[in-house]
Amino acid sequence: MKINNKNMRVLYFVLILLITASCSEEYLDVDSKEEIAQEDSENVTPEEMVNGVYGMLTEFAYAFSYLGITEIISDNADKGSSSTDTGSDKDVLDALTFTSSAGSLIEMWDNWYKSINRATNAIEYAEDYGLTDEDYKDRLVGEAEFLRALNYFWLVRSFGAVPLQHIDLVERQPVADVYDFIEEDLLDAIDKLPLKSEYDSDDLGRVTKGAAQALLAKVYLYQEDWENAYDMADEVILSAEYSLHSDYAALWRATTENGVESIFEVQARGESIAHGVQQYSQTQGARGTDGWGWGYNIPSETLVNAYEAAGDEIRMNASIIFEGETLWDGREVFTVENPRYNEKAYSSASAGADESDKNIRILRYAEILLIKAEAASYLGEDAATPLNLVRTRVGLDAISNPTLEQIWEERHLELAMEHDRWFDLIRTGQAQEAMAADGKTFIVGKHELFPIPYNQLVQTPSMEQNPGWE
Repeated sequence: MKINNKNMRVLYFVLILLITASCSEEYLDVDSKEEIAQEDSENVTPEEMVNGVYGMLTEFAYAFSYLGITEIISDNADKGSSSTDTGSDKDVLDALTFTSSAGSLIEMWDNWYKSINRATNAIEYAEDYGLTDEDYKDRLVGEAEFLRALNYFWLVRSFGAVPLQHIDLVERQPVADVYDFIEEDLLDAIDKLPLKSEYDSDDLGRVTKGAAQALLAKVYLYQEDWENAYDMADEVILSAEYSLHSDYAALWRATTENGVESIFEVQARGESIAHGVQQYSQTQGARGTDGWGWGYNIPSETLVNAYEAAGDEIRMNASIIFEGETLWDGREVFTVENPRYNEKAYSSASAGADESDKNIRILRYAEILLIKAEAASYLGEDAATPLNLVRTRVGLDAISNPTLEQIWEERHLELAMEHDRWFDLIRTGQAQEAMAADGKTFIVGKHELFPIPYNQLVQTPSMEQNPGWE
């Protein structure tokens, strides 16, 4: 393997780059690949092909563009940095005045389709390679299916109807069909993947059965399929593979990476420090004399007010670095440019290194409890028990009969700065009101979806744009 080593033979195999050509006009084309010489193909294993899919999660896109379209755009965060630095398009994303030419949208669309391309090729390669260990082959296929589903999930949440590569490269498939394909991949992955406890230590961080079940529960949640969301969340809970870590403040430190609460996270810690996600900690690090980064994606005053209104000091102080504080590891944050920074992105070991050693949490057990609570609320089941497990962990009083609004707010406070807030606001119908309270204008009928990137429409003019966008 080993995906924990972010050198990961990091040629990332020049070979795989041949398969997923970097030319922007080809990233939707799963069949546009150069021939691989026989002598080269013999030197690439199916596991390395799958590792190449994981590798896409460590690209710089996740350290900058991803921040713009998930957090800076929401009421959780502001652009940050200096007032004169636009961050390419982070200023217009923050103000909700972006267009289809926004570079962050273009880069994430590009990254997600390239990742899907890699996953499809990895699946085909593993199936055709001649592996005699069926369990090993199934595991590799299941890992790639999960990663393909994850990238399609990000796409469909962001853009709505999108092309499914195996059907057509231009025609956008209905949202329901995209979700059907995501579910198909995840259900097959669930059948193929081992439990977290069944992996060897060398394989720590690879996709597990629980990860596929957790993502599927979330996929059902976003479709308002409450029964299946409830049942799948329960599968994860009843597996006894996961639990809440006792100390919320420690969840984003090196000591808890791949720990009891971790369901799936991007692996960024290699044999030596500073091999991993490109600049994730640096772009969000404090800016100034006592800083270590660029100062982007700063927690908003609106987020601070939400924590204070809930009396939620533990999660506020674990999620937000305040100007003038001394961090848990002794680092002083005194002379800096912005009033707040994202503590969940802070890496004590590498700070502002170009390559972060910071694992990025994608799915964790607390979210599964909140998915069960939300689904339970719609089904007339017990929503209080899973909700209060999350609340009591951070010293908040239990709620005996939680409303949907209380469950949504719990999700807001628990998962702040973890890249879901914008999509949660849209799916729950809170976006217009929340954005207005944050001083932004959310246009109903337009901002629910991002525009299809301008570059893509130039290359494929028959592809339709989303409503309200040019």
